[in-house]
Amino acid sequence: MTDRPLNAMTVDVEDYFQVQSFAGCVPRDRWDAFPARVADNTNRVLDQFAGAGIRATFFTLGWVARRQPALIRRIVAEGHELASHGWDHTRADTQDPAGFQADVSRTRALLEDLGGVAVRGYRAATFSIGPRNPWAFAVLAAAGYAYSSSVNPIRHDLYGNPHAPRVPYRPDASGLWEIPMTTLRAAGRNLPCSGGGYFRLMPYSCFRFALRRVNQAEARPGIFYFHPWEVDPDQPRIAGAGWKSRFRHYTNLHRMSGRLDRLLADFAWDRMDRVFAPILTPARAARAPEHAA
Repeated sequence: MTDRPLNAMTVDVEDYFQVQSFAGCVPRDRWDAFPARVADNTNRVLDQFAGAGIRATFFTLGWVARRQPALIRRIVAEGHELASHGWDHTRADTQDPAGFQADVSRTRALLEDLGGVAVRGYRAATFSIGPRNPWAFAVLAAAGYAYSSSVNPIRHDLYGNPHAPRVPYRPDASGLWEIPMTTLRAAGRNLPCSGGGYFRLMPYSCFRFALRRVNQAEARPGIFYFHPWEVDPDQPRIAGAGWKSRFRHYTNLHRMSGRLDRLLADFAWDRMDRVFAPILTPARAARAPEHAA
């Protein structure tokens, strides 16, 4: 057993053509026309995790699960947590409560049917729960979810709520926990420290320093996330994408697997539901402190 701080490893299971950066040039009704690579890429990630001996949480689109049931069964069979990423990567802040409820309920039901396990966690597409749709937390609780990991407390042109708490909190009386993405507080700002494109763009040593500081100076676990398409430098290029989208999506894809190997070795990792068990276990949740900042 390791005495290193335990962090949560998470994967947002979506294909390369489903990302928000390409939403303007890849209509949803054309998704089935693109060569699917999500199963092969996720299997590569699963192999990498198996080699490192870690378990993770896989926030999975219902759209993917319906087309790749064997992938869902492998995720569960190898001891990973199966969680929801919504049905088809529609931003939560573009839905009304009824549409959102239908989306998250449909996805949870399918994942539980395919995986044969309870689905407790949810992550909104593009971290799209914030000041515009605070009602989403109560909808998630009513749909049977125990936690969300949908808030990224940074400034970003596509997402982010820098005024949100940086630590797990209960946003309302529904009982659901929001477990926000990890940030490092420095110079009066929240700096991104949870993976995604930042992990590919910044020097690895900077990311390692930031996460270690969260673990050591703040004595709390971090969350890391990435996508299966990020380990696929040979993926097809999307025609018509703008320069910013291309930069964000394609930069350093060829380095991602190697960086991930270093990350898996440098830190201790486990599933979201186990890393945050002290607040998510029902017998203890009522006594867990509620953080406002």
